[in-house]
Amino acid sequence: MSVKLLMTWNILPGREQEYFEFVVREFMPEIQQLGLETTEAWVTVYGDQPQIMAVAKTADPNELRRILLSQEWDGLTSRLQDYVRDLAFKTVKERPGFQM
Repeated sequence: MSVKLLMTWNILPGREQEYFEFVVREFMPEIQQLGLETTEAWVTVYGDQPQIMAVAKTADPNELRRILLSQEWDGLTSRLQDYVRDLAFKTVKERPGFQM
């Protein structure tokens, strides 16, 4: 059974350029190295919702659990928080289409 990791956050004001460089050069490649497949990224342009939602998945719920408990994941999300606020994660069983 595949599972998705839904990640949401807001970019810190004034850090947009550095944020995008970090996400493209480090965050997404390291997620993939940890064993997650990045599948979607959404930007909220209107409304009171997190600015960014990124989605990654894995075929094995135990593998996702291992990744989320790893020191590598802790370090990666800690570095992400240099550029964002309101960081949140949610795991869901994979379904077709958009999931929140």
